Amino acid sequence: MKEYIALFLKGIGIGAANVIPGVSGGTIALITGIFEKLIHSIKSFDIKAIKLLFAGKFKEFSKHVNLNFLITVFLGVIFSILTLARILSYLFEHYPVYIWAYFFGLILASVYFVGKTIDKVNIPVVVTFIVGTGIAIFISILNPATENRAIYYLFICGIVAVCSMILPGLSGSFVLILMGNYNLVFIYAVNNFDLKILVPVVLGAGFGLLAFSHLLSWIFQKFKNETIALLTGFILGSLSILWPWKKEVFLTDEAGNLLLKKNGDMIIQGYEKYFPESFNQEVAIAIFLLIIGIFSIWLIEKFAKGKE
Repeated sequence: MKEYIALFLKGIGIGAANVIPGVSGGTIALITGIFEKLIHSIKSFDIKAIKLLFAGKFKEFSKHVNLNFLITVFLGVIFSILTLARILSYLFEHYPVYIWAYFFGLILASVYFVGKTIDKVNIPVVVTFIVGTGIAIFISILNPATENRAIYYLFICGIVAVCSMILPGLSGSFVLILMGNYNLVFIYAVNNFDLKILVPVVLGAGFGLLAFSHLLSWIFQKFKNETIALLTGFILGSLSILWPWKKEVFLTDEAGNLLLKKNGDMIIQGYEKYFPESFNQEVAIAIFLLIIGIFSIWLIEKFAKGKE
C-alpha cells in the first residue's frame, strides 16, 4: 500500500509539472527514479499485449504492461492536472513573479540532480549536453502561434505535447504555448471539461505516448549517458523560460494595433525579461521561494531514494 501511495504522489508531481509552462513532467519522473520504468511500461503496449487482452488473459496482460504501476502513476497525474489547473490559473494571474521564482528554483536544482546520474563524462556526453542546451534555448525564443480549435490540430497538439512532457527538460505546457493552445487546453478546456477540445488532445497524447516511448526506450538503453546529458541540457536551457522577472509582449499588426483572439484576449508573442531595479520585498520573497524550489527538489530526490 505504501508503494502505491508513493507512486500516486510521484504521479501528482509529474502532473503538476506538466501543467506549468517551462517545467517538464519527465524531469520529475527522472528525479523520482521512475522514468525508465515508466517508459518501459508504456512501450509494453505492443502486439503481445493486444493478443493477451483479446484472449481474456487479463492477469498476464496486467503483468506484461505493469498495469498497476501505470494506473497508479496516471491517476496521480490526472488528479494533479484537474485540481492544479484552477489553482495555477489564479496564482499566475495574481502572483506571477513568486510562482516563476519557485519553479526557477525547481529546475535549477534539477540540472544538478539529473546531471549527476551520468556515469561517465566524455566528449560525446559534453557535446550532447551543449546541443540539448542549445535546442531548449532556441525553442524558448520562438514566437507562439495563434489559437486553433481544429480537430486535426488539437490531435497534433496532443502528440507533440505528450512527447515533450515525457522528455525531461522539455515542457509540454510550453510547447502548447508555442502552438497557441495552452490557454485553450489547460485553462479553458480542463476547467470547463470541454470534451470537444479534450478528446482530440487526449487521443493524440495516447498515440504519441505509445509511439515515442519505443524510440525513447531504445535510445536510453543504447546511449544512456549521452541521453541523460542531452536531457540535462534541455533542463538547463529551459531556465530561460522560467526567469521570474519578465513582461508579456503581445502580438500586434503592422499598424501596431493589438491582435485579439476570438474571445477578446490578447495574444502573447513572447516575454521581455528584465532585472529588478532595486532589492525590495517582492525580490526578497522571490529569492526565498527560489530557495524553497531548490529545497523541494532535494526533498523529492531524497524521498525517491528512500523508496528504492
